[in-house]
Amino acid sequence: MKHKKSRICYNKTMEVDTTATILRTLRERLAPVERADVLIDTVEGERPHARKAAVLLPLFVQNGKLSLLFIRRASTLRAHSGEMAFPGGSRDATDASPVMTALREAYEEIGLETARVEVLGLLPPVFTVVSNFIITPVVAYLPWGPGELRLQRSEVTEVILASLSELADPLIARREQWTRGGVTRTVYFYDYGSHCIWGATGRMLNALLGLL
Repeated sequence: MKHKKSRICYNKTMEVDTTATILRTLRERLAPVERADVLIDTVEGERPHARKAAVLLPLFVQNGKLSLLFIRRASTLRAHSGEMAFPGGSRDATDASPVMTALREAYEEIGLETARVEVLGLLPPVFTVVSNFIITPVVAYLPWGPGELRLQRSEVTEVILASLSELADPLIARREQWTRGGVTRTVYFYDYGSHCIWGATGRMLNALLGLL
């Protein structure tokens, strides 16, 4: 596997200071939830045997700053153990939509009550090469915050809250070109304190910041 590194540069005038502005921008630029199946079909056409999943990207105000909630996966898990992620998981047969999958999984993993969640829209689905999943990222706003969370310790070690302005700092971001099986892909990394956000989560974060 070959790696090439480079820095990620964002527009320094990115509007990360006003919650209302950011939320309005996301509502305008995210895909509507009604287009979920169309977005998935586009990726599934190239990956017909991929499994489906969805994750929730919960935004809320903490200490006057718009922040994003991550989880750190338990070290005992077989796949992606110990990694930064968003709450979410595989789509059940009873899930009517990716949004329902994301909300159900967020409740099961961290106890986030669905009533607290205002869905803003969808980011483009992400395909994971190693685990063979098509993941739909569901972006949401929590007007009353996340409330009291209850972690499913078998899957989640901790919750990490990161301000959007710090995540948008170009100094913490880099990207590498990874070649595997003759295919070159861009891998995004964000060094947030002692945590490294990368892989599918890094791609979703990059897409979210790119909308702003």
